[in-house]
Amino acid sequence: MKKTFALTHPKKAVPRVVEAVKHEVKKYLKRERNKALPKGADYWDFDCKFGHTEQEAKVIHVKEINKCIDEAETLALESFYLEILAKPATRAKRQLLEDDEF
Repeated sequence: MKKTFALTHPKKAVPRVVEAVKHEVKKYLKRERNKALPKGADYWDFDCKFGHTEQEAKVIHVKEINKCIDEAETLALESFYLEILAKPATRAKRQLLEDDEF
């Protein structure tokens, strides 16, 4: 998903538009996570970028998306850019440290 979201609408209040954007993002993430994983992958990872415009977009973690959307609402932006790209990933095995006791 590479999209510029408008936070202004002639008939809707800004908080309702923000709710709709968050719902669309949540729905997209759920849809991507439900896709079949390729062999050798454990989970879907996401590369995310957020910015006022596409040129200003900076890399963020998927957990920071809602916080960034709220920040855009607080700054009274008319629109913002959000990019979410899914990629298959594998979990790294945890190495036991000398201090770990089981």
